[in-house]
Amino acid sequence: MAWNQGALELQSEWTIIMNNDVLVSPQWVQGLIESATLHQLDIVSPAMIEGPLNYDFAAFAQQARQRAGSTMRLGWAHAVCLAVHQRVWKEAGYFRASPKLLGYEDTLFFHEARKAGMRVGTTGASWLHHFGSITQSAMKRERGLKESQELGYRYNHRLLHQPWLERKMDKVRLKRQLRQWREDEIARLGFSLWGSSTSGALTW
Repeated sequence: MAWNQGALELQSEWTIIMNNDVLVSPQWVQGLIESATLHQLDIVSPAMIEGPLNYDFAAFAQQARQRAGSTMRLGWAHAVCLAVHQRVWKEAGYFRASPKLLGYEDTLFFHEARKAGMRVGTTGASWLHHFGSITQSAMKRERGLKESQELGYRYNHRLLHQPWLERKMDKVRLKRQLRQWREDEIARLGFSLWGSSTSGALTW
């Protein structure tokens, strides 16, 4: 609901939706919008590292942007942070606000955006650090759930109106594509557009 309220209040060409547990790098907005314009995207996300902040994020982000600025994962974005063009609100709609969703809002939003023909991507021209689902982890603890359990209603996937097999195949294709992007990026850059910080080291 808050995402929708912000977008409706702003009424701008671009709206940035982002989590509350992130750090951003210099010129991150410029990198997002320039990449979206260059690739004619309707939704674009920044590259990201997740986990504890036990490395020099500012220095890494500057170097990574210089080396990976032209790298783009066309067809995939994430809801930790995304810039949304105003045509998406008009043609695909806003986020569905329901207490049962609890984290499934982004899946439904991307699903409807793709159905409406919106182009999405993740760019190496913009970087952020995500501390890693701090809010959802706290909500799980409050409800007595394990970290591996989902917050949302277990049948939220029915809102996609997809046959079971089609949904499973989509997941398989996405995992395969993410693995291919990761391998290609590491071979070319030495890192990928999605990493983790563990024990003071970055892993891909």
